[in-house]
Parts: sequence; structure tokens; C-alpha cells
Amino acid sequence: MKNILIKFRQHSKYNTVISWGKLLSITGSTQIIIQALGFASGILIIRLLTVQEYAYYTLANTMLGMMAVLADGGIVPGVMAQGGKVWRSKKEMGVVLATGLDLRRKFAMASLFVSVPILFYLLLHNNASWMMALLIAIALIPAFYATLSDSLLEIIPKLNQTIVPLQRNQIEVGVVRLFLSGISMFVFPWAFVAVLAAGIPRIWGNIGLRKIVHTMAEKEQEPDKEARKEMLSLVKRILPTSIYYCFSGQITIWLVSIFGNTSSLAQLGALSRVSVMLSIFNVLIATLIIPRFAKLEPNKYLLFNRFLQIMGLLLVLTVGIVLTVYLFPTPILWLLGDSYKDLHFELLLSIISNCIVLLGGVVFNLYSARGWAMSPVLAILLNFVSIIVFSSLLDLSSLKGVLFLNIALAIVSLVQTVLFFTYNIVLLKKGEHQQSKFL
Repeated sequence: MKNILIKFRQHSKYNTVISWGKLLSITGSTQIIIQALGFASGILIIRLLTVQEYAYYTLANTMLGMMAVLADGGIVPGVMAQGGKVWRSKKEMGVVLATGLDLRRKFAMASLFVSVPILFYLLLHNNASWMMALLIAIALIPAFYATLSDSLLEIIPKLNQTIVPLQRNQIEVGVVRLFLSGISMFVFPWAFVAVLAAGIPRIWGNIGLRKIVHTMAEKEQEPDKEARKEMLSLVKRILPTSIYYCFSGQITIWLVSIFGNTSSLAQLGALSRVSVMLSIFNVLIATLIIPRFAKLEPNKYLLFNRFLQIMGLLLVLTVGIVLTVYLFPTPILWLLGDSYKDLHFELLLSIISNCIVLLGGVVFNLYSARGWAMSPVLAILLNFVSIIVFSSLLDLSSLKGVLFLNIALAIVSLVQTVLFFTYNIVLLKKGEHQQSKFL
């Protein structure tokens, strides 16, 4: 036994395995705490809001996600790709960050102009009063304001792998959110209060996040024209697809809110809260894997090998999650409350869909971190045709039919992203990667 241990310690990969073990255990355990706080806040809101109010809350959160995507348009991948080249220089990293923040502020106004009218229409269509719709729209402002900067700010500590201060900040935000949600929901069980209770802690957390970032990126740098040009080059390829996916990616919410009722909308929102368990893996990959992948040398064999390792581990994890939900749906649904206790099959469909979306999202983030972007025409055309075909085959008047549609579209997206990643790896040569003009 002693000889085996000695040989193990002498192995060339020993230090790497130990280093990754420590990193994953520390980061993973902290991330579990962060997600547990978010999950507790979500369950508290589900249980204390009426089905009608939770339907409004679901619409508000969906629209917040749409606003964030429109305000980004590819800026986050652009900052990640640029930052991966200059992360060792505080000054250059500060310039890249300043350029990204400047672009995002400009995109934010267009995002508000598009999103707010849609939110008002959907709320009023689902029997919300004008006053309630106005209060929900106002309550979204703090969360949207925080969204404009936090996803960009987090890139800096991720590239430098300064994970502990970042996660400490996230835990503090989660604790404050749970505290505010707990106090406010018992006294004011309304959707706009729940939205506000989630947004205020994020602004407070951004103040601490900026302090962390400014130890690694110089403060008050001016946006750079060359950096802006390179970012906009990526944005031009990603933005059309982002705009399209803002609508098609939320197609289940649109279909249920227009053709269904507030009860089905609340059920869909409640089921999506269960998928928070997947966020642990998503955040771990975004924190530990994506930044490292962005910094890898342009070697096709190295990149493809890392890709297979990442996807293999993820596949094992997601299969385990689906089996767990299949075997133990009742205790999971108990957490959501009596209004959702009979959604056994719907829960399984929701988890399968979210697992496939997780896989596709990771592939997208991997190639975006390398500065690669699929042709928006190709991506939109494939997705649009898929929606038309599967919508004609499925019963979209039921929650099950809408969830089956989600699964089908997620599979198409996953295959599409994997093929595009593989294509770019095949094209890769020594030196800088030059992407095909066709793709």
C-alpha cells in the first residue's frame, strides 16, 4: 500500500490532480452554498406568492433575462476573448473592461426600449392591472442596472482565478436577498416586491465586486478604439442571433402566456426553479473552465482533448441528475408546495430540457471564449425551421407539449453548437485562428 502511494505521488499528474481537487472542493462547496441561498429564496417566493402573482413574477424574470441578453449582444464573450490575451497587464485589462462597460451602457437603452412594451403587453394580457404592470417594470430597474456590469466585472477575477473573494461577494448577495425576500414576502406578497428584493442586493454586491476587480484591472481607464473594433466585430456576429434567441429561447413562456393561462405559466415558472441545481455546474464551469479554455494555446489537439474531457464529465453529471429526478420526484415537488405536487412527468421533462440546454450553453461559451461566432443567418435559419417543424407536430395548448418543444429545440441547438465547435477545431492551424467567412 505504501509503495502504491509513493508511486502515485511520483506520477507526473499528481500535483495537477491535487491542485484541481482542492480547487473544485473549495469552489464547489462555496457554490453549493450560493445556489442553496438562491434556491431558498426562490422556494420562499413560490410558497408565499399566489399562483397569479407568481405568474407575474415569472414573466418579470423572463423579461429581465431578455433585457440582459439584448444589453450584452456578445460583449461578454468579447471581453473574455480580449481579456484572455492581456489578463497579465492591469492597465490593458482595465482598458478592455472600460471598453466593454461603455458598449454595454449604449446597448442598455435599446434593450429597455424593446423589452418594456413587451412586458407590459404580456402582463396586461394575463389580467394584471396597469398599476401592477408599472410597479413590476419599475422594480426591474435595480436588477437590470446591476446586470449591466456584474457579468463583465466577474470576468476579471475569473481570468486571474481569484475565486474566493468573488464567491464571498456572491454569498453576501445571496444572504441579503434571502433576508429581504423573507421579510418582504410575509408582509407584502406581491410580484413587484419579490423582484425588487432580488435586485437591491445585486447593486450592493456590485460595489464590493468593483473593489475586487480594481486590484487586477486599473481603474478609470478610457475605452480603446482598437479593443472596441475587435469587440464589435464579434458583437456583429453574435447580436443578430442573440436578438433572435431572446424571443425563440423564451418560446415556452410566450406560448403559455398567450395560449395558456396564469396557472400554467406559474407551473412553468415553478418547475424552472428546480433547475437551479444545474446552476452549480454551470457556474463552476464558467468560473474555473471557460477562463482557462480562453487562455489555451491555439493547438487543435489540445483544445479538442479539453473539449471532450469537459463534455464527458458533464454528460455523466446530467444523466445522474435526470435519474435522480425520475426516481424521486415527490420530495422535489413537495418543496414547491401543494399547487405543484402533481407535476411529476412535467418535472422530468423540464429537467431533461434544462440538462440539454446546459450542455449546449457550455459548448457555446467554450467557442465564444476563443472569439469564434457562428453566422447569425445560419443559426437563426436552423432554429426557425426547427420551431416551425416541431410546433406543427406537438400540441402547444398543453404544458407537456410546450416542454416537449423545449427538449426538441434544445437538442437541435446542442447538435448545432457541437458541429460548429468541431468545424473550427478542424480549421485551426498553428498561430492565430482565422475563422471561415462562411461560418
